[in-house]
Amino acid sequence: MNTTAISQEKMPIPWARAICYSGYRENQHPNKQIYPSKSQIKEDLEIIVKHGFSYIRMYDAVIYPELVCQVIRENNFPLKLMLGPGLLSEVNNPNCAWNKTVFSDEELHQRAVQNDKRIENLIRIANTYSDIVFAVSVGNENTPTWGENTVSENRLIEFAKKLKTETGKIVTFNEGAREWKKLEKLAAYMDVICIHSYPLWYGLTLAEALEANKKDYEDIKNLYPTKQVLFSEIGWATVCLENTEMQKPEVNEENQQKYYQQLWEWTDKEKITAFVFEAFDEPWKGSDNPNEVEKHWGLYYENRTPKLMYRN
Repeated sequence: MNTTAISQEKMPIPWARAICYSGYRENQHPNKQIYPSKSQIKEDLEIIVKHGFSYIRMYDAVIYPELVCQVIRENNFPLKLMLGPGLLSEVNNPNCAWNKTVFSDEELHQRAVQNDKRIENLIRIANTYSDIVFAVSVGNENTPTWGENTVSENRLIEFAKKLKTETGKIVTFNEGAREWKKLEKLAAYMDVICIHSYPLWYGLTLAEALEANKKDYEDIKNLYPTKQVLFSEIGWATVCLENTEMQKPEVNEENQQKYYQQLWEWTDKEKITAFVFEAFDEPWKGSDNPNEVEKHWGLYYENRTPKLMYRN
């Protein structure tokens, strides 16, 4: 491998502030195909633009990101989109704690067929909105030992080749920093390496958080020195349950504000693009418990009122 480090000038993705956008409101749900309206999307994007974000990231190649692209184009919003396919599991994973479903071989085959269709739909959206979609992902967190939507590395490589050939876009894969240490074959097909880094999920305090993010970044930069590395998920929740890996006293709006102030001071200075997770709370996620942490990563509440980060 060529060990010459990539320069800022040659980075495929120029530095800018970035945020994950999945704006499902109360009674909206991706699995039920109940998506935000164009007027709701416009409201969301106005908030995102107001706070200086230039890149957004979305997860599934369904009608929702198409509507987002339409709203961006119609309103001339200064936003570019990274879009993924929303893959289903093609491999049974007994290590997944919250989904113990065991699919038959035929069911796994049909899920693979659906994934092929999702990749095709991603290609169609990327080409239809080529002025807005700047990067395409082969998947999201499909390789962890704990994951629900497990897909083999060889299949992800297959998707990467197809996306590159048929879209000409920047190709990446969104995965945890620690998982990237085992994905050297896949990394060879990536234009950029997109990592996820969550100090709260590591059981760390605010005082320890930024150093953990920096270590994740440096570890992957050292492993893949010829690739641009960016954060495609990085963030701080504001509510959680008692029985998680997190230290509950650390999870609050005050610490979220302090965390992002520290994070952006570093990433802005070093010109590291970091998609913060996320713009708005999502009530559809996780269990029925209203304090489920997956519902509470937004910088805004679901009703579009700002948390402390943006109230001051």
